Amino acid sequence: MHPRLLATAGPLKDSIIPLPVGEVTLGRDPANALPVVDPSVSRKHCLLRQEEDGRFQIKDLDSRNGTVVNGLPVKEQWLHHGDEIATGDSMFLFLVEDDERATPASRVEFDDSQPTAETKLIHPKEVVYLQPDRLLKELPATSPLARNLSALLKISRVVHAIRDLEELQAQLLDLIFEVIPASRGAILLAEGGAQDFNSMYARTRQAGQPQLVRVSRTIATQVMREDIAILGVDVPASGQLRDVESLAVSEVRSLLCVPLSVFQRVIGCIYLDSTNAGSRFHEDHLQLMAAIAGISAVALDNARRLQWLEQENLRLTTEVRQEQSLIGEGERMREIYQFLAKVAPADSTVLIEGESGTGKELAARSLHRNGGRANKPFVAINCAAIPETLLESDLFGHERGSFTGATTQKKGRLEVADGGVVFLDEIGEMAPALQVKLLRVLQEREFDRVGGTHPIKVDIRLIAATNRDLEEAVRLGKFRQDLYYRLAVVKLTMPPLREHKDDIPMLTRHFVQKYAKRCKVKPKPVAREAMAALVNYEWPGNVRELENAIERALVMGAPDMVLLEDLPESLLEQPPAPEMTEGKYQANVKALKKQLILDAVEQTRGNYVEAAAILGMHANNLHRLIRNLGMKDALVEALREGSRGTPRARLSGGAA
Repeated sequence: MHPRLLATAGPLKDSIIPLPVGEVTLGRDPANALPVVDPSVSRKHCLLRQEEDGRFQIKDLDSRNGTVVNGLPVKEQWLHHGDEIATGDSMFLFLVEDDERATPASRVEFDDSQPTAETKLIHPKEVVYLQPDRLLKELPATSPLARNLSALLKISRVVHAIRDLEELQAQLLDLIFEVIPASRGAILLAEGGAQDFNSMYARTRQAGQPQLVRVSRTIATQVMREDIAILGVDVPASGQLRDVESLAVSEVRSLLCVPLSVFQRVIGCIYLDSTNAGSRFHEDHLQLMAAIAGISAVALDNARRLQWLEQENLRLTTEVRQEQSLIGEGERMREIYQFLAKVAPADSTVLIEGESGTGKELAARSLHRNGGRANKPFVAINCAAIPETLLESDLFGHERGSFTGATTQKKGRLEVADGGVVFLDEIGEMAPALQVKLLRVLQEREFDRVGGTHPIKVDIRLIAATNRDLEEAVRLGKFRQDLYYRLAVVKLTMPPLREHKDDIPMLTRHFVQKYAKRCKVKPKPVAREAMAALVNYEWPGNVRELENAIERALVMGAPDMVLLEDLPESLLEQPPAPEMTEGKYQANVKALKKQLILDAVEQTRGNYVEAAAILGMHANNLHRLIRNLGMKDALVEALREGSRGTPRARLSGGAA
């Protein structure tokens, strides 16, 4: 075991933190074994403890923002390899797989001395070992070339059979030490032809503790810049190199550096030196190393790209998980988390109810991510977005020739999701005929393709969601009762945002960070008045409406702060919260709206349809404005006074 944390977000991003035996506390306080300079992390946030059997347990220490594992808040939980841990804005991956090497790597240190004049330079076209026709003509039966060819063949077989970059570099240097009398070696890789190396691996001939390997930066840079190989036969007698203190201290007798080129693009170099006066490098070693570099360059480049792809995939997966995670720490959301944690491991069918925009699909994805089918497909289908005539084929697939246009056989989404989870959104909009077929899927876990004659077995977990009252739909005969009971094995109701307003500040900060990155703008703080308006609003569109409001404010609003006037009009029409000081501009705009509505309603003697026509809006919008501005009582009183012929005063800015 090699327990460690890989930081994927926060101040420690891209760091690897080994976990020692015993207890490790994580928090903002520098006294913690793992200090994290992050204001969203509590002073003592959580504890990681290794038990006698080697397993690790994480325990939240009553932190302010909680400890989250795989998207769900936890108090105490066992950790498994690959678990994602979130503490405030910092995120870590818990890893335990072994990553040990037989011989540890040495360190690299550059020497910026100028190269010696006594060097041998060759170009790739001069490398004998890369010219088979010439080689065959010059190869006597007892020539050392036979030994070198054998070594090249061995290296070729090894380097193209290893995918891990570090393991590949270790094996390559070990094989080089077998045929070149080098004391130390280093493989240096750069990106895009640059001369700043982003990957450096060094080894010494002697196994054991890592040692410092000094590399001449001037030599390595010249090799990469000019795409040439350099040989220093006798360093102590080579003029400029003889006076280099680092080479003198290291007692370097010979050095050799060859470029690594892929498709006429230099990606790095291999650097060797020797401290044995009786085993100096010569031109044959230079030719052999140039050939080894030609053979191994592509393998090294591929391994490096694969390593980058794996890291990028890990980063993107973490980002997707963050975007697809429920957010909130209030009482209502804690109840949701507890429900999801209990239901996720089971394979039961789940029905998620709630208004549009409350996060029903996020809850479904959390069930999938934390369940036993996490590595299998998650297939989401919106039953309201696909026409009834196409939904059957989309769900169940069709056979060739089953209808006009069916020129080939097509697998349905249920078949594609075999082994995974199917999420049916807006299940209440499904046609009665399809409800019958879906009932068979739930009962028998099998179905027929459109035009098919043989049943197809599937192993799926089904999660459905709806914003309708399915019990009422059953009573009205618009939804099958037997299907409803099959779907509602376990029910979850997602709360509307107005019922957990204490989560609005956290959601707002999350959306500010998300859309600042997506829209390529600087994250902005939210003004106190704007936050009060966000919390005071009833949010008929729930979290989705809040998300859209924050994105709009970031793109269209003030450059340095999200202000009250950057928010949508529907929020500004609300009565101000007690702790909110309404600005003069907003108060005057609101007063003008009230006066215009009052004049139109009085002019039409209370006919709201005609009043809306005068104002140039739909009657529904007029009713919404009256409700948002709190004008209902004022209008009733004004109409009553108008019927008595009593003159009325104009509404003031503070009128309700």
